[in-house]
Amino acid sequence: MTGWDKADQPNPPRYRIVNVFLFTVRFLAMGLIIYGLLVLFLLVRLLEWPWRKRAFSPFITQWVCHLSLKVMGLKVNRLGQQLKTQHVIVSNHVSWLDIFVHNSLQPTVFVAKSEISEWVGIALLAKATGTVFIKRDPRDAIQQSAVIVERLRRGDPLLFFPEGTSTDGLRVLKFKSTLFASFLAPDVRKGLQIQPVTLRYCPEADLPPSFYGFWGDETLASSLFKVLGSNKNGTVDYIYHRPLKVTDFTDRKELALACESLVRDGLAQANDGVSAQTEMKPISDLNTG
Repeated sequence: MTGWDKADQPNPPRYRIVNVFLFTVRFLAMGLIIYGLLVLFLLVRLLEWPWRKRAFSPFITQWVCHLSLKVMGLKVNRLGQQLKTQHVIVSNHVSWLDIFVHNSLQPTVFVAKSEISEWVGIALLAKATGTVFIKRDPRDAIQQSAVIVERLRRGDPLLFFPEGTSTDGLRVLKFKSTLFASFLAPDVRKGLQIQPVTLRYCPEADLPPSFYGFWGDETLASSLFKVLGSNKNGTVDYIYHRPLKVTDFTDRKELALACESLVRDGLAQANDGVSAQTEMKPISDLNTG
């Protein structure tokens, strides 16, 4: 992890017998779910291949993530209205948990940093689900944009994290605008909409509010043990904001700022106990607790 705030670091997990037991059971259960259903997923992908479309396999991914969240004891409260036509989702980034949360609610193709394609175990899953890998190098910006535009032409439901890093979940960092340029391409911008989403993790009262965050010098192994070994059940609010029409913007920075403002305001208002939109109300509760 690359720390963005060294002043406040995650507390190291406590290794108690009950936590070790819970971690072991949950880790094994999630392994069986993820890699067991991966076989089914690959068989379905083989059948889909002649049509070059993912008609059924995304729903297997959705079910895998739903079951995994259930194992972890994390309940997802879905708020607002999801756009039904083709669109791109942009979201704040809190943790590796975000991948499970997003995927559990709708078919999703993530735009992720290229380093993930080299992570043992995770790389196979990411590639199988169609993840778009990009390099964080301005020299590759034109090439990366072309890849994203091609995915948009194919109708892929893209999702990316414009902050560029995960956080403690208590704030929203400045959105990087580079990838937003792809959405302004002449052959895809017409009719394209972006729907900002706010993720707000809520641990139980006796845990720190940043419990589910993954930032600073914390390792993935430490974060996995912390979450899977916890005997507490948390929740995450999944807040859909009003979609933005790309044709209403002429500049990538302006578009990025508009998305950032909606996501940040959504988090602030949710923390204050106020609905992020006046018309917002729960449309489903994915009870994974």
